[in-house]
Amino acid sequence: MDSITQMALGASIAGAVAGKTLGRTALITGAALGTLPDLDVVLDYGSAVANFTQHRGFTHSLFVLIPLAIVLAWGLWRWRPALGFQRWLALTMLVLITHPILDSFTTYGTQLFWPLGGPIALNSIFIIDPLYTLPLLAGCLAFLLRPPATGAIAAGLVLSSLYLGWTLFAQQVISDRIQPALTEAGLQESRVLIQPMPFNTVLWRATALTEHDHVEIVTGFFDGNTPLNLEYFPRRPDLAQAVAEFPEAQRLEWFTRGFLDYRVAGNQITATDIRLGIPGAHPFTFVLAQQNGDALHPVNSSQKPRPPLDPQALGLLWARLTGEAPVICLADLATPAPGQSC
Repeated sequence: MDSITQMALGASIAGAVAGKTLGRTALITGAALGTLPDLDVVLDYGSAVANFTQHRGFTHSLFVLIPLAIVLAWGLWRWRPALGFQRWLALTMLVLITHPILDSFTTYGTQLFWPLGGPIALNSIFIIDPLYTLPLLAGCLAFLLRPPATGAIAAGLVLSSLYLGWTLFAQQVISDRIQPALTEAGLQESRVLIQPMPFNTVLWRATALTEHDHVEIVTGFFDGNTPLNLEYFPRRPDLAQAVAEFPEAQRLEWFTRGFLDYRVAGNQITATDIRLGIPGAHPFTFVLAQQNGDALHPVNSSQKPRPPLDPQALGLLWARLTGEAPVICLADLATPAPGQSC
């Protein structure tokens, strides 16, 4: 999740655990601890793919954060012994552990058990979702105005947790809705990723992956009985095979579970993470290889510039979310003319 959300979550937990003893200091401490795991963004691992796939790595691992919480609790107890070591330990442990657990609900991927296993991504909440964050911020604001306001802090935590549970329920509802359409299209055996569109859990995007295509479906809770629109995008399995032995391509395949789109750009082969963003506006595209004559050579990966944000995108998203636009074509981020399809 975004830094504001993680700080609000950390501050809320600290306020609930230690607010009566520490006052506003509890919120400041919790906010600082809540953003601590994300400091890995300042580390340079040597290439764009390494930086991309190592983020939310060891700093988000429970095997690292649990011992760190014990060390930090001891240091904070020496600083403010009035709270007691056990309460400090509860505070540091809860704040540090909930950070990566919350991140694992997003699509990016969180290596909760680094160095064992792969990244975990439940795909049920967008990286920025106001309906999750606002109850936490409201509780923190009430605490700052009239400390300790533990009731408001607790209410914020309960509401945000209930909303997180709703995201999993909503995801299952959408999954049940799209399965018949996938079966009818012969895609029942394909790998499918279901995630919310930006900033909400009303409108959802499903991506089905086959060897030669990936298929996009956008549907929401205000669609009623409107037939689902399947939008097909061609893939290049030949390019995937050409770079399959290159370590950085293998790393990307592992991290994204194969949700990649390979393309030729000049004399370069690129790979785009199609989980994040939407077609035409995927933020993560990496240069993996370069063609020199008949030979293909791996390169130290670099990231292509992110596509510019379409100023009309939010308006179209809102129209699709509310049902005003029954179909939105992701290929050109537009609504089709009456009687036409994407």
